[in-house]
Amino acid sequence: MFVVDTNVFVYALNRSSAEHTACRHLIEAWRSQSMPWYTTWGILYEVIRVATHPRVFQQPESFGTVWRFIDVLLASPTIGLLVEGPRHAEVAGSVSSEVKGLRGNIVHDFHTAVLMREHGIRRIVTRDTDFHRFPFLEVVDPLSV
Repeated sequence: MFVVDTNVFVYALNRSSAEHTACRHLIEAWRSQSMPWYTTWGILYEVIRVATHPRVFQQPESFGTVWRFIDVLLASPTIGLLVEGPRHAEVAGSVSSEVKGLRGNIVHDFHTAVLMREHGIRRIVTRDTDFHRFPFLEVVDPLSV
């Protein structure tokens, strides 16, 4: 079990990215496997934010294109969405006491890490090195998979 992070999806969407082909192939492989894989709504909304942003890409994707991509992902029979459960506040408090310097942009990664711990998932596939700040996570670079 593993979580797929924003940048893997954005690379798969962005045909001009050097990581496009590798990430696209990984997603296709995960969609056809029998083992479950996960993401979060926060990650999916961040994919929309980044992929459609004119300051990030010279030719950003349209909202509709990104939403169709997400629809295809969500149609995968083995994908799951991690959501907050009854222990979420307790787990978030525990993680916040273990990891120092939580503020600003790292808060999105903190939320993902908390959801992962809450659901007992340790592995995240991402190129975001900020996830190394969470010692209970195994960070896997998608280009090394």
